[in-house]
Amino acid sequence: MPDIVNVAILEDHQSTIDGYRHRLSAHPGIKVIDTCLFSEGLMGMLEDNPVDVLILDINVPISKVNRNIQPIHQLITDLKINFPNLVILVISMHAQRAMIKSILETGTSGYILKDDYDSIRNLSKIIETLADGGTYLSNRARDIFFNDHLEDLNLTQRELDVLSICAAYPDESTADLADRLEIANSTVRNFLHKIYIKLQVHGRAAAILKAQEMGLLASIDPPDTL
Repeated sequence: MPDIVNVAILEDHQSTIDGYRHRLSAHPGIKVIDTCLFSEGLMGMLEDNPVDVLILDINVPISKVNRNIQPIHQLITDLKINFPNLVILVISMHAQRAMIKSILETGTSGYILKDDYDSIRNLSKIIETLADGGTYLSNRARDIFFNDHLEDLNLTQRELDVLSICAAYPDESTADLADRLEIANSTVRNFLHKIYIKLQVHGRAAAILKAQEMGLLASIDPPDTL
């Protein structure tokens, strides 16, 4: 995680932006460097500023003139192509499982419902978690996503392959792990985010431990005692 986490915000309500700024201003390790009210200005904002984490609302108009809502899935796809190391945190009023699931499948690192006040109060801690490679679902979003859908806990074989490499080399960076797997660093991060969400954990060590507890990964046997 960088010493200072640079944050940008795409949100069409200035009062909401001001609220996020207020909560994050108390944290010396987080800096809000720019904000945007319309999606048409987002790419330029990111090109002009070194952004680590983007707070993103779903219902943002394209421009002041074009009040139609920006196609969010295409926007996130474009962001992932143009800024592969950008961490995206969606904060939205959309509480439908299909929307939450589809957003997470784009490689978004976190999803918070705007009325999950505990998560909003802990926004700085959540951003630190995401900047450090973790993932986050607020409590209500987690309940909606996993309620009666236990099949989503199943890891694919490729996800197990990635997690197995993580377990074998727990101290290596995602870039080092990507070299071992012969895939892009951003691809490893996307795999890990999906794994964290399925296992309902926030980071790599917790994912390895839970997978071992579930019997999905082998664990190290304790040494024999005489």
